[in-house]
Amino acid sequence: VQLQASGGGLVQAGGSLRLSCAASGSIFSINVMDWYRQAPGKQRELVATISSVDSTDYADSVEGRFTISRDNAKNTVYLQMNSLKPDDTGVYYCNAYIKLTPAGGTVRYWGQGTLVTVSS
Repeated sequence: VQLQASGGGLVQAGGSLRLSCAASGSIFSINVMDWYRQAPGKQRELVATISSVDSTDYADSVEGRFTISRDNAKNTVYLQMNSLKPDDTGVYYCNAYIKLTPAGGTVRYWGQGTLVTVSS
């Protein structure tokens, strides 16, 4: 199983970006999918999470500006980021809890990260 993240880049403050993360491989089902970010010199932090039934939660710092969504048919999670600020700069990682077989347990997988840079 692999998670492939894309969509990062350089954007001016106030701009928007849309991140995508696609899971591939032998997947039975995907439970929770998350986006984390890690700013330079800081610990990785949870940005947004979405459950298998589309229940969502956000960090206070992005509430109202970011929207997480998923397409279960494509095993893909998205992060729409609007009104970006320089403090949003960092490497964004997707994370997913995946079942490989009906009787198996849930395994946590990470994507490789995509860099978002917001200039002031």
